[in-house]
Amino acid sequence: MKVSKLMVRTLGGLALSAVMALSAQAQEMTLKLGHLANEANSWHKASLLFGEEVAKRTDGRIKVEVYPNDSLGREVDLINGMQLGTVEMTITGETLQNWAPMAAMLALPYAYKSLEDMDRVASGEIGKQIEEQIIERAQVRPLAYFARGPRNLTANRAIKAPADLNGMRLRVPNVPLFVDAWSAMGAQPLPMAFSEVFTSLQNGTLDGQENPLALIQSASFNEVQTHVNLTEHVRSWIYLTIAEQTWSQLSEEDQGHLMEAAKIAQEFERKQFLSDEDAIRADLEKKGMTFVEVDQQAFADASRDAVIKSVDESIRPTVEKLFAQ
Repeated sequence: MKVSKLMVRTLGGLALSAVMALSAQAQEMTLKLGHLANEANSWHKASLLFGEEVAKRTDGRIKVEVYPNDSLGREVDLINGMQLGTVEMTITGETLQNWAPMAAMLALPYAYKSLEDMDRVASGEIGKQIEEQIIERAQVRPLAYFARGPRNLTANRAIKAPADLNGMRLRVPNVPLFVDAWSAMGAQPLPMAFSEVFTSLQNGTLDGQENPLALIQSASFNEVQTHVNLTEHVRSWIYLTIAEQTWSQLSEEDQGHLMEAAKIAQEFERKQFLSDEDAIRADLEKKGMTFVEVDQQAFADASRDAVIKSVDESIRPTVEKLFAQ
């Protein structure tokens, strides 16, 4: 009988140890975070810091692996993967309007006059509504937002007004709003994955592209383009996101840890972004790119009606109000 009790206690202890081991193992998680920028970009640096902060707060139970340069997949593919449960995280923005119409407001041409104006919208009531719709319809949860430098038009010539575009073959993201806006301004917009742009500029499939200075630099577009035309047609932000499926698997405590880490990453990225902008322009000029002042009002006037018409009817009144302000 004593042996029997000993066996019971032993088996019970083993069972408890096994349960505890399984529980500990279940707490371990690796979050793969893919994005399109290179290692020098402020988004990448902020992503690495996010991973460090997550590991610190969870005692290493949750690990974040960061994959720059589209090495984990293209933006749309990553979003689809997040919805299917095969990818955990990415950095994405206006592309989400393909699922959530309000995401178009992240990058409305000529809607925000300054960084402060953009912050007011992104962190305010409209920003909250955008995030809620992205979660509901795209099954992607924004954790923080990063600033983006104004998007500018690169080409191998000066383009000072819409008339100078003259059917220019221009790469744009796969976003209907961008296609409509640039068509209205006189270009021939061609949606294309970012990873294909350099080669297409090199072989002449494209005449130009439009992106913030940081991406112009990190993609080495100075090797295939000579001019940066300062259209500054879009001031925008972009989200650090996690798949809603992944988020729902986290405990409330770990969700809090991720939000704290994301806040720190957001603050870091803003400081990095501001310090980088002037340095990036100087670097591109040193590498031979010519910066061209343009008639921004002419571009704004040419695109405004197309922008308003292109957005979903559900958000059109809000967009019209933004332009009126």
